[in-house]
Amino acid sequence: MSHVVGPNDGNLPPDAAHAILGLRFDDTLTQRMHELAERNRQDTLTDTERNELESYLRVGQLLNLLQAKAHLSLKRGIGSE
Repeated sequence: MSHVVGPNDGNLPPDAAHAILGLRFDDTLTQRMHELAERNRQDTLTDTERNELESYLRVGQLLNLLQAKAHLSLKRGIGSE
């Protein structure tokens, strides 16, 4: 995934970087992820719930990579000239 996103390539325009940094899971979804994580620790997830948790983890990883790229872009001042 990091090869696609290129988190070490800070080449986003400032508006895009700020928009990406504003992306968050909402409170309801965050609570659901905590519930699934707790059930996973207890080893009581159904297959459907395990798939759901894995999907959230993949989205979270992608978001982390995009936000790393956004931070780097703002630090480097791409497009601010």
